[in-house]
Order: sequence, then structure tokens, then C-alpha cells
Amino acid sequence: MSAPIFSTLGCRLNAYETQAMKDLAGQAGLENAVVVNTCAVTAEAVRKARQEIRRLRRDNPDARVIVTGCAAQTEPETFAKMEEVDAVIGNAEKMRPDTWAALAGDFGTEPVLVDDIMSVTETAEHLIDGFGTRSRAYVQVQNGCDHRCTFCIIPYGRGNSRSVPAGVVVEQIKRLVGKGYNEVVLTGVDLTSWGGDLPGTPRLGDLVMRILRLVPDLPRLRISSIDSIEADENLMLAIASEPRLMPHLHLSMQAGDDMVLKRMKRRHSRADAIAFCELAQRLRPDIVF
Repeated sequence: MSAPIFSTLGCRLNAYETQAMKDLAGQAGLENAVVVNTCAVTAEAVRKARQEIRRLRRDNPDARVIVTGCAAQTEPETFAKMEEVDAVIGNAEKMRPDTWAALAGDFGTEPVLVDDIMSVTETAEHLIDGFGTRSRAYVQVQNGCDHRCTFCIIPYGRGNSRSVPAGVVVEQIKRLVGKGYNEVVLTGVDLTSWGGDLPGTPRLGDLVMRILRLVPDLPRLRISSIDSIEADENLMLAIASEPRLMPHLHLSMQAGDDMVLKRMKRRHSRADAIAFCELAQRLRPDIVF
């Protein structure tokens, strides 16, 4: 018997969750299996997922094939009908220890285990010891999205926005720093919505300031993709005053035309995006976008 093989498609959050699944599968004793963590952001992403499943089945004819991730969540029947697939697991289910215990047992779990993602109200607080390079690790602080931009399938794969409590985030970053990581990247589906579902409704800037204050040994903190229209005062203060916060922002804009943005149901205009970049540059002249 051999350790399971994991294949990750899509975003950094999927990569983070694959690492968590490796831990859960290892603890459960899962063997001789292939796990494909899929993406559904485009039709092409779903096509690539099917292609990857077929390739892995050819390369591992005796292994059980388990499909999970956003495409599995939004199109469970599509993957359940594939002759190469033994089980389809939803995005919430893939983060539960009992799911992996069932898969590692007599494989008596339902062939399709995908519940209503919109009913999920908490993000699994699974702590991992880091992944990525030897110096950089990713930490999930948020999942899901409350917005319904035109054509975007992500909320239906990830559910509504939910946040990891600040104390859990700080504890994980302390663990990572203790293991030698020099940089932590905060990740999420809609990162700037962090805190909206927590007591007192803190904002992302509050989390950033708290991390930098409570983890003084962390050399570098980086923020992944944000929605600039949701940037709060403390986030801008951190950009201006905290040298350990890296001067780099990835902005979710999608288009630079106001009519296109309106039709996409985006909440910012072209002028809003330009004004944000100008403000960030005034606060931090070396910032890059």
C-alpha cells in the first residue's frame, strides 16, 4: 500500500486546503488513493479537472480516485458519472476528519458526499505547519463570498463569507515562525470581508495590525488578492507605517470600463480603482500592484 497522491488545481486557498487534507488523510491512515482538488472558476478549469482525473487514473489504475474542490461542489453529478471516479467530496466535507476516517476505512462512505455549502457558517480551523517554499507559508483567514458578481460561480462552490477568528490566525502564524518561516501570506476568497461575521465585526486591517503586534518575530507579512473598495482605515495605516507588511497588493478589478463593471455587478468604478492606487502610493511610495 502507498500514501495517497494529491493533485491541486486552482487558487492558493485550494493549495492550503490540500495541505490540510494531507494531514487529515495521514491521521486517518488513508492509503492507495488519488485525491484531486478541483477548481471551477471557468469552464476551462472544469475541463482541466476532468482531464487530470483521467490522467491520474491511467497512471494509477489500482488506486481509488477521490474528487473534491469547487468543481466537485458545483457539479457533483458530472464527476460522479465519470467511470474513473470512486467518490465525490464537497468543499465542507473535505475539511472534516470523519470524512477521511470513512474513506480510509472500508470505503463505505457515500459515493457522493456533497452538502449545501450555503448552510456552512464556520471555516474549519485546521492548523497546518506550512507549505510552499521553505521561507514562505500561506494561512487561510477567510472563506466564501457574500457578493454575487455576474457570472461568478465561486460563492456556489465556497458558500457565504466566514472568517477564521484572529486568535486562531495568530496562533498558527506563531507556529509557522517557530518552524522557521520568514514570510506569511494571508489568503481567502474575499479577503477584505474578513471579520464581518465575527463579534464586534473587526476588519482586515485590525487583523493585520494584531498579527504584527503579537508576532514580533515574523519578518514579513503579505496580503494576497483584495477588493480595494473594501480596504479599511487600519489596513491603509498598516500599509503606511508597518515595514514588515510587504509593499505588494494584488487587486481584484476584472475590467477598466465603468459599463462593464456595472454589468458585472462590481462595487467599484474605474475612478475608485485609480484613486485607491494613488492613495496607496502616497502612503507607501515603493508599493507595487
